[in-house]
Amino acid sequence: MNSVVGRGTGARGLLFGALMIVLALGVWLPACSAQDKGGKMMKSDPARVLATVNGKSITEGEVRAAATTELQQIQRQCQQNEHDLLDSKVKQMVQDQMVEAEAKAKGVSKDQLIADSTKAPDISDADVDKFYNENKAQIPPTMTKEQVAPRIKQYLQQQKQTEARTKFYGALEAKYKADYKLEPIRVTVASEGFPSQGPATAPVTIVEFSDFQCPFCSRLKPEIDQVKAKYGDKVRVVFRQFPLAMHPNAQKAAQAALCANDQGKFWQMHDEMFNDQAGLAPEGLKAKAKKIGLNSQTFDACLDGDKHADQIKADMDAGQAAGVQGTPAMFVNGVFINGAVPVDDITKVIDQELKHPMGGSASSK
Repeated sequence: MNSVVGRGTGARGLLFGALMIVLALGVWLPACSAQDKGGKMMKSDPARVLATVNGKSITEGEVRAAATTELQQIQRQCQQNEHDLLDSKVKQMVQDQMVEAEAKAKGVSKDQLIADSTKAPDISDADVDKFYNENKAQIPPTMTKEQVAPRIKQYLQQQKQTEARTKFYGALEAKYKADYKLEPIRVTVASEGFPSQGPATAPVTIVEFSDFQCPFCSRLKPEIDQVKAKYGDKVRVVFRQFPLAMHPNAQKAAQAALCANDQGKFWQMHDEMFNDQAGLAPEGLKAKAKKIGLNSQTFDACLDGDKHADQIKADMDAGQAAGVQGTPAMFVNGVFINGAVPVDDITKVIDQELKHPMGGSASSK
């Protein structure tokens, strides 16, 4: 993922995951808790003077206003840390109860049940050879096959172990009708008035913040296309601009997309730019405009005049306020998905949302 600034399955895996959250993020949890409980030192007072300089006071209200984005990020991180810990813990508790019931039904110990049911097949030399040949281009040329073979075997064994655990606990969840009810954290993100595909009545809205020069964003495009093809009118995709300063042509590309939108061809320009990220200089953008049948004179004047600069800035401000720090970033009914993730990661959230009793999007209209 391009940035603005430079799960294991199974009861034991989830326990380890929860432990790691506490250890890695433990600094946050006590700090958030102390802030939430509102001790006297942390109580907000906008009129309180925090500093004086040259006879002028600087109040807490002024400082908080200047640090709005950062404070929102801290609050979101606190909420996410707490949610992740609760989610991990509830899954661990559910799985412990399922294993206990299944072990009792089979007359074995819990440890024996887990060991027998999650045993993965051994990795053969043929498996290692196959993986090596398929991924040879990504292996440093200085390393021989004999050197990397043990690591490949270990990786594949762990992968098989994870698959076995996933299958085991999935079967238990179906048998014992496990139903997880902890709601995901949702962020309200405006979705109306921006380029979109799909009906406004769709039960799932995906708001994507993207950068046309970001290579990871272009990798996400086919995943989004698969989502649209799979779900049809059940999904609406909304595109918002987030051009990063590290990409010299991203700002003009965002302008080009909105200039094309003025003429009703946003998605045609969207596809052209992601399909040819090397051609995002102004002359390349103007050539693309001609290719998709835009009025060249109108488009060129729009692009050269920075007509949509304010809208692009508003999109970026909205993205940062929602927690976006890099591209691509998506909100599926307000549920944050970060980076160029596989399509399965997206469809998993969509499927959950389609079953969601609220049946609505956290995106504001």
